[in-house]
Amino acid sequence: MPKKSFSELINSPGMPVLVDFYADWCGPCKTMAPILEQVAAQHQGKLKVIKIDVDRNPAVAQQFRVQGIPTLILFHKGQPVWRQSGVVPAQQLAQTVQNYL
Repeated sequence: MPKKSFSELINSPGMPVLVDFYADWCGPCKTMAPILEQVAAQHQGKLKVIKIDVDRNPAVAQQFRVQGIPTLILFHKGQPVWRQSGVVPAQQLAQTVQNYL
């Protein structure tokens, strides 16, 4: 099965897409991982979560001007509607996602 393009992934019909730009060596990214898992589980079937390794996908990171990691971008109907760099508390992230469900 061919890999989907990034634009295909973020254009999920009827479902917001949360993209986590991260790197394996990034400490704050490791802190963010269980928070993302928790929020994804809370919104299962209503939210798509995608992780993008900036070291393996530098062109996508550059396209969205990711300068620090972790950077989270929430896409709704294919458009970025929210963006945050650094660790985001689970409650804040869940509330932000809820606004677009």
